[in-house]
Amino acid sequence: MVSNFHLPPVGFGPGSQPEGDEELGYMQLPSGMRTYSAHLPEVEDSSAVAPALKLLAEIAAAAEACARGGMASFDLAGLDAQNRALIAETMGQGEVAMKIRGIPALMVQESVFAGVWSVAGAGVDRIEVGAVPAAALSRAFEPFRKGQTALPPLADGVVNAPALIAELFDKSAAYVGGAADVINLTLLPHTEEDLTLLDYMLGEGAVTILSRGYGNCRITATATPHVWRVQFYNSTDALILDTIEVTVMPEVALAAREDLEDSAGRIREVLEAIR
Repeated sequence: MVSNFHLPPVGFGPGSQPEGDEELGYMQLPSGMRTYSAHLPEVEDSSAVAPALKLLAEIAAAAEACARGGMASFDLAGLDAQNRALIAETMGQGEVAMKIRGIPALMVQESVFAGVWSVAGAGVDRIEVGAVPAAALSRAFEPFRKGQTALPPLADGVVNAPALIAELFDKSAAYVGGAADVINLTLLPHTEEDLTLLDYMLGEGAVTILSRGYGNCRITATATPHVWRVQFYNSTDALILDTIEVTVMPEVALAAREDLEDSAGRIREVLEAIR
């Protein structure tokens, strides 16, 4: 008789991650939804912040262009403190935040202009424009905690996880783009042991995303290519929808074409008011 396999505990929260990544900390779920409200930075002398105003105009043009596809990036390293402060004040904080682990570790914050992202890390200080930042796509499935390829001896309580794992591995290997394949765990019978085994087998990737655009939502890349865990919470942080998606990037994290077009117009409105 084969003895039951005891899965290693999966840690979350402060102290559970390697020391080299500690500066990223633990991303708390959003407590409310932010909505856009016009905020005009106070500028006494527009000539002193001409570089920032020029950059904002370029960002607006990029948002309009990226609404049709593609991405754009703007390095902020060349701006002095005054111009950098104007950019930061204008950008504000929007509905989506991301943590990208690895080298370099990155923190991403969507601005109040959907599809315009602040990306920061060691030696990195830039604005990216597009549906989602480039590193969130290119580094998503880099293993932070490796997945497994072979099932271990099953612990008591495991019921449906082996079938789900086989299906997800097949969908991962076959995925070449297009519509997402979604497994709704909320509607499927499963046990806590099933969830533990799923997490162990899929592993954990480099990207964690928090979004309040569709309620409180946590999106986590697994270490299995194209496989994401998408979890929705209500106002009391109770899990109300738990899904696994096989896709390039879950739609809830993406800025839509209309979002980017709207952002282009609103940035231009801010520029006109400042000037």
